[in-house]
Amino acid sequence: MIELDQMKQELSQYESSMHEVRDSLDLDYKKQRIEELQRESEAPDFWLDADGANQKMKQLKELQTIVSDADGLLSSYSDMMDMIEMGNEEEDETVPEIVREELDSFIAKLEDMRLSTLLTGEYDDANAIISLNAGAGGTESCDFVSMLYRMYTRWAERKGFSIDVMNYVDGDEAGIKSVDFQVNGTNAYGYLKSERGVHRLVRISPFNAQGKRQTSFVSCDVMPDIEKDIDIVINPDDIRIDTYRSSGAGGQHINKTSSAIRITHFPSGIVVTCQNERSQFQNKDKAMQMLKAKLYMKRMEEEEAKLAGIRGEVKDIAWGSQIRSYVLQPYTLVKDTRTQEETSNAAGVLNGDLDRFINAYLKMQANQAERREDQ
Repeated sequence: MIELDQMKQELSQYESSMHEVRDSLDLDYKKQRIEELQRESEAPDFWLDADGANQKMKQLKELQTIVSDADGLLSSYSDMMDMIEMGNEEEDETVPEIVREELDSFIAKLEDMRLSTLLTGEYDDANAIISLNAGAGGTESCDFVSMLYRMYTRWAERKGFSIDVMNYVDGDEAGIKSVDFQVNGTNAYGYLKSERGVHRLVRISPFNAQGKRQTSFVSCDVMPDIEKDIDIVINPDDIRIDTYRSSGAGGQHINKTSSAIRITHFPSGIVVTCQNERSQFQNKDKAMQMLKAKLYMKRMEEEEAKLAGIRGEVKDIAWGSQIRSYVLQPYTLVKDTRTQEETSNAAGVLNGDLDRFINAYLKMQANQAERREDQ
């Protein structure tokens, strides 16, 4: 059957890419490490150090997922080849449709796995903490915050990630004034670091009685949830710690007691808040951890800027600059200003279909890294 032969040729073109991805994952080492962790978990004293045990079990689960996905990809490739041969021999008219569906799924999974190999940053495998804050645009911007919050939570659901709300402030009239939440999942920060910057919305505002088109802005800050101790020293005289009552529509994640913590760091102007933990002490520890992470990322950013200056390069994007526009009227378009990636399916993007923009950003980063190595 001609259609099956064409799909066989298409599938064959991905064979070398599949093996390259598998090689880059160093599966032999990962399988060896899985065996080691499984043996350790069977030891009688394994759970005496609960924190250490949980970290090892988390690592074990992540390694098992990577190996399972990689082996599944190889198995899927073999199964499709067999199915194509069988379909040609039996001239079964239903086989091409089944193979097409399997092939599309295979290509998508291979691309996801290939991109995951690009996540080699120090904290790329960490959970991500996202802060959304309404900017110019008043109520319209607060509504845009709620749209972006929904977008990221839907994206997380598609990835099988969980969400913990850390701080939530309602808008004065509608929407959300600001929200901080943690996305929990392997490589969450590696994927979501691409979202840091200013997001711009253009639409006919439902809050404008005159029906005029309005532009609003929301700032998005993303940082890794760095669990280990960071080499950042904070002078107690440089911070102010405020306690207040938790509020907002954060749902079951928000603890409605006077245990919320806000820490202001005077030298940098950084402010962090946390209200989702069960006690004031836990909120304070988490807020301090967030502050250290923000200061660490700021230091890394400044060091990278100096290196870029030494190399005579121009930074591709400054933190806090506009990275993406969402146009809903008079036409629909979502466009990333860094990668030039765009789509007219704005509704799909706002419903969590972010992978095309994340993938384009990761590819851009990889290409830039290759160019720097060649210089």
